Amino acid sequence: MLADLRAHCAEIDRCNQRGGRMLSMVDLLDAGTFTAELAAYSLAAIGQGASFMVGALPGGAGKTTVMGALLNFVPAGVSLVPADGMAAIESGLRASRPRCCFVCHEIGAGPYYAYLWNGVLRRFFELPGNGHMLATNLHADTYQQAVAQVCGQNRVPVPHFQRMNMLYFLTVEGGGRHASRRVTEVWESDGDTEHRRVFPNPEGRSTLCGSRLVTPEAFRKARGAIAALSAAGVRSIEQVRAHVLATS
Repeated sequence: MLADLRAHCAEIDRCNQRGGRMLSMVDLLDAGTFTAELAAYSLAAIGQGASFMVGALPGGAGKTTVMGALLNFVPAGVSLVPADGMAAIESGLRASRPRCCFVCHEIGAGPYYAYLWNGVLRRFFELPGNGHMLATNLHADTYQQAVAQVCGQNRVPVPHFQRMNMLYFLTVEGGGRHASRRVTEVWESDGDTEHRRVFPNPEGRSTLCGSRLVTPEAFRKARGAIAALSAAGVRSIEQVRAHVLATS
């Protein structure tokens, strides 16, 4: 169990591009990046195997930080696997069990570790068909920009894109040390239908609307879990992961 915890957090740390410790969901709640409601929704959805993507156009917006914090919510027993090339992806396509969460550090054409583009990216998006989860981020501020990049430039089929169950979009306000980062939109698909915006709701209120992934009972339970997490006095990704596993 301890070895699994260390391996899980080491894989999250591998995403770190800027030094320092990776921030946890507790940090992001304190910073206002997530509301307790959004954190509960995320815990409930990702905790039952939902794939997710984090988008923001500017560099340094916090995409990788948010992705890392959300990776702490994957179900127990699901290993994080870097999608660092075709060999790793093909291995996942050959074996559906045990289920893994394949992590693409960024959708991009650069020659960097676990960056995916074109044909390799298309194969990445086939992994949920074999029972696996996906996690990634990309330079896009809106759902429309994400679709244009993934399905347009990279020709990922729309049915495969719909298996990316949740798309989070970040906004950065201010600059330098005083910049604030917030999740301002979330789009959701049950894997078989077109994405639709679930946050903010159609009236523009900062509440969730009609999730197809998370039942009211699952959301209620997750709200309690997030409240307990916030009150537990934990902070690091290791402490948060241990708490999530102990209370799930």
